[in-house]
Amino acid sequence: MISTVLARRYAKALFAAGKEEDKLQAFSETLQALNEFLKANPEIEAALESPVIGLDVKQEVVEELIKAAGVEQTMANFLRILVQNNRIHYLGLIAEAYQELMDEEMGIVRAKVITAVPIKKDLQKQMQKAFSELTGKEVVLEAFEDPEIIGGVIAKVGDKVWDGSIKSQLEGFKESIGRGEIG
Repeated sequence: MISTVLARRYAKALFAAGKEEDKLQAFSETLQALNEFLKANPEIEAALESPVIGLDVKQEVVEELIKAAGVEQTMANFLRILVQNNRIHYLGLIAEAYQELMDEEMGIVRAKVITAVPIKKDLQKQMQKAFSELTGKEVVLEAFEDPEIIGGVIAKVGDKVWDGSIKSQLEGFKESIGRGEIG
């Protein structure tokens, strides 16, 4: 919980700077790229997070990252602050929080739809349209598969969740039986 609050605070600061410099999208792309790079190179991520490795070495590593990625000045300073404050391990959470701020700014809502089997593109478009009408905002839909839900759909749109999965219905039925409501 504290990590999410800290990440959001850093994301807000970077977002404010990005807005002031008219570089919101550029900062978003850089955050995503750096986060993906660190996830793809766990040894570098581990070194930057390690309490055993000194701050001077971590700063050298970040300077090399900044140089190699061609990161512009404000973003470079932001990364230096993360390393200096031992917060670089929040980069993924910061990138997520920043994206949420970007979406809010642009009137976009993210929707995640989970089904047991793949859903066709035309059905995804219909769902996206329905969620847009429901929220009054542009919806970016991501579809995921999870065979454990057995069937049905779980939809997460913004902070709302609709669970129409067979798994949750069976669990509800089981609880009803346990309480003696079904006889």
